[in-house]
Amino acid sequence: MRKLIFAINVTLDGCCSHTKGSPGEEVHEYFTALMREVDLIVYGRVTYELMVPFWPDIAKSNVAPAKSLLDFAHGFDALPKVVFSRTLERVDDRNSRLVKTDLATEITRLKNEPGKAILVGGVALPAELLELGLVDEFIVVVHPVVAGAGRRLFDTVQMPDQLGLKLEQTRTLGSGHVVLRYSKQ
Repeated sequence: MRKLIFAINVTLDGCCSHTKGSPGEEVHEYFTALMREVDLIVYGRVTYELMVPFWPDIAKSNVAPAKSLLDFAHGFDALPKVVFSRTLERVDDRNSRLVKTDLATEITRLKNEPGKAILVGGVALPAELLELGLVDEFIVVVHPVVAGAGRRLFDTVQMPDQLGLKLEQTRTLGSGHVVLRYSKQ
């Protein structure tokens, strides 16, 4: 069975708004390497619209302010994506497929397909997947920033029980970002 990996950037105080962090080249390099571990990305509408067409446009233009951004754009653009949305009528990205069916059924089906791991990003959709017990691994990249305000990670999660995690990896980037990788116990 394929693993479902949830990866997210957060500030030291747990803010997960994309405008509050400080990604930089090393963070993009880390996520580019992570995309080599997977062969499918899953998003909800909000994160999908944040990522597409921004990254595919960079990949197509082949122009970015840093090589790490261009590498990330090409890696992202190449991967197939599944977008869960009740409001989108279509997705325009060539590698994206819109799904409006039951989240648990579709994710379970995808996990049972052969292939590499599945990467999920965002906040709301991963929270639903966490509540359903479908997330196998968590990667949290902590940015060396205190945001002070903004959306917090897992604010809306309704867990029936506490979920124990096992620390699999820590990595400190030269920029001060810390990567924490956990698996379910």
